[in-house]
Amino acid sequence: MDLHVVSDNLTNPALLFFLLGIIAVRIKSDLAIPVSSSKFISVYLLMSIGFKGGQELAHSGLNGEILWSMGLGAFLASSVPIAAFFLLKRKLSIANSGAIAASYGSVSAVTFITAISFLDFEGVGFGGHMIAVMALMEAPAIIVGVTLVNLFKQDSGLKVQNSMGQTFLHSITNGSVLLILGSMVIGFLASEQQAEGIRPFTTDIFKGFLAVFLLDMGLTCGKQINSLLKQGIVPFIFALGMPFINGLLALLAAMQITDSPGNQLLFAILGAGASYIAVPAAMKNALPEANPSLYLPMALGITFPINVMIGIPFYYTLIIWMG
Repeated sequence: MDLHVVSDNLTNPALLFFLLGIIAVRIKSDLAIPVSSSKFISVYLLMSIGFKGGQELAHSGLNGEILWSMGLGAFLASSVPIAAFFLLKRKLSIANSGAIAASYGSVSAVTFITAISFLDFEGVGFGGHMIAVMALMEAPAIIVGVTLVNLFKQDSGLKVQNSMGQTFLHSITNGSVLLILGSMVIGFLASEQQAEGIRPFTTDIFKGFLAVFLLDMGLTCGKQINSLLKQGIVPFIFALGMPFINGLLALLAAMQITDSPGNQLLFAILGAGASYIAVPAAMKNALPEANPSLYLPMALGITFPINVMIGIPFYYTLIIWMG
């Protein structure tokens, strides 16, 4: 791995604030971010990145690469949960396997935003359509996860609470998905002059808010790790290894459809990420039998920090090495 890239990532203030949050929990500090502040910052980040993505999409127009990118995103969101489900159901219950599969087939918006911050730090561009790809990958994974549980519920005796229609509606109306899609449409419709008027809000303060948000995420991750360790070795190994398998496969596929290093990195992160916001909200209603103290710490306590601290510079170094 390129030591320069690793060094840049490890000295990135946003990442250092994330590590500070983990350390604060481990030494039992009373450091905390108010819940209301955390929610506001997450809303701001999603709105800002969606708006900027819409602006980029308006400039780039619709072409073959964008259509192929959309197709690859949909394929990843559908195939990853299938592979994860059949791998997990040998050791875990059907409900837990379905919930975890949905989490790892879906995406982490915060990991995606952190990767964009990394690209900005390195001076590497990316296509605005990647925002749409990320949003597209939320719903299919949730639907596939619930469908798989439906197919196997006769053997397991489970009762799925929501219909497929309800599950689909819940996934696309999830606040995070709706906000980033809506912001992207607004950014697409706004003119250059209109966008310039709010640029201090959408661009200038972005990195500062990201640092505070990652501090909060570090505090949350530090609390989730202990919960996961109590669940046994299988979930821990899965949460540790699955991101790299998915990320590498996504990267190899992305290299066939785009020459942009920024887009390739974002595809790797989309493949490697796991949802800990949209999927838990959907699973709470659709699969109440699934254990949230299992799939939530896996995505947030292990996969998220692994992707942020190791995955992003690893994939970027690989992209540079492969030319």
